[in-house]
Amino acid sequence: MKKLIKIGAIVLGVIAVLVISGSVYFNATYPKVVPAPDVKVQPTAERIERGKYLALNVALCMDCHSTRDFSKYSGPIKPGSEGMGGEIFGKEMGLPGTIPVKNITPAALGNWTDGEIIRAITSGVNKHGEALFPIMPYPNYIHMSEEDLYSIVAYIRTLKPIKNEVGEKDLDFPVNYIVKTLPLDSYKPHKAPEKSDMKAYGKYLVTIASCNDCHTQAEDGKPIAGLELAGGSAMELPFGTIRSANLTPDVETGLGSWTKEQFIQRFKSMATDEVKNMEMQPGSFNTIMPWTMYGGMTEEDLGAIYEYLHSLKPVKNMVVKFTPAKTKM
Repeated sequence: MKKLIKIGAIVLGVIAVLVISGSVYFNATYPKVVPAPDVKVQPTAERIERGKYLALNVALCMDCHSTRDFSKYSGPIKPGSEGMGGEIFGKEMGLPGTIPVKNITPAALGNWTDGEIIRAITSGVNKHGEALFPIMPYPNYIHMSEEDLYSIVAYIRTLKPIKNEVGEKDLDFPVNYIVKTLPLDSYKPHKAPEKSDMKAYGKYLVTIASCNDCHTQAEDGKPIAGLELAGGSAMELPFGTIRSANLTPDVETGLGSWTKEQFIQRFKSMATDEVKNMEMQPGSFNTIMPWTMYGGMTEEDLGAIYEYLHSLKPVKNMVVKFTPAKTKM
């Protein structure tokens, strides 16, 4: 019996050593950090203005990295909170842990190089080579043009420095290991499509605006083939369940019956001061769709998005956009 116990202890010890060794090797190997590009962005007035437009109205950096006021329709940004971070994405939203949104004002990024910021945006690792959780949509941002990336960096550098320590993410097992394998290879500089090619430029805008992330249903974190931009992704909120709209050109269930003018006007109508200050009653329907931010896009860009969406294959997918909490099944 003593011999068996001794053998069992040895086996357990070997297993423990293997597990620890494997964990040490994995953590030393992943994420496979690529060097930050050696670049210094020249902050021209044109770049700062373009970066502000992208950060506030298209790529929506400020959507997550600021504080949104959900006492008002669609949660507009609270003035003075731009870039300070601090919002918490957690298990109540179906996420595998707690993910605080980082501060991206110069108070937090002042010792980051421009290349390190670009690497974080496009590859998904921070200054120290640690993996970012992909709620930060770097798989989309890696498709951003070099000039647009430079513009966002130039704009971020102009934000008011706000000291705001937000803490570190705390992910459940095994996601805490999986997330380390997700960062992407180094960014390959490229140009955006010409605006004259409206479908291609519209696809570019849809990509960097991360429309797919909400408007395509996913299973185990992977988009379901055949349902691209067909809506139906559910988000559980205290007042009920909201589901994303079908953006394909299906006539009955999507945007097929919409004219370009109607599509543009739908967005532009959300950029008014009246909508931005629309008070919502506690517990009543609201939306996380940042209408008031997207509504700031130019009519030209919205028109390009419309042209791209209408070039897609129609997908028939009737979406029940809202189910109040008290009637949820």
